[in-house]
Amino acid sequence: MSLAATSSKSSKLHTKILYPGTFDPITNGHVDLVTRATKLFDEVVIAVALGHHKKPIFDFEERVDMVESVFADLPQVSVVGFEGLLVEFMRERNATAVLRGLRAMSDFEYEFQLANMNRELDENFEAVFLTPSQNYSFISSTMIREVAKLGGDVTKFVPTCVTQAFAQKFNK
Repeated sequence: MSLAATSSKSSKLHTKILYPGTFDPITNGHVDLVTRATKLFDEVVIAVALGHHKKPIFDFEERVDMVESVFADLPQVSVVGFEGLLVEFMRERNATAVLRGLRAMSDFEYEFQLANMNRELDENFEAVFLTPSQNYSFISSTMIREVAKLGGDVTKFVPTCVTQAFAQKFNK
């Protein structure tokens, strides 16, 4: 092994991406993005937002528990709760970048504005955009909640723990 190869290995930057969201609920689209991000980054931190402005169906603890359950077998993935400014939370966690998913042009416009605002708040802010696999490109938590509320089958769109949580939530 050459000296240059040894030098570059020892000085390799540890990359940590933060994936913020309310995850109400976590969907297979989210799972797809996180799984793919583990191939690009050393560590993926899923930051479950309190999300009081969205009035989530599942409370904060339920959402954190579901996300933890889904990724329990991936040691490079951790789950934390947060509230407040994303740029501050990113600094606290020493994250390299923030992961955002893009399904459609409407997502791009919103995420582009959000990334630029965050960069104005912190010049070191970086966003990484991934598109979901084609079979998940139409899935949103909002749509999943609506289908579940109306008694539809969401099993092919969400992890098993979410299907079970919906059954408990709507069979009360």
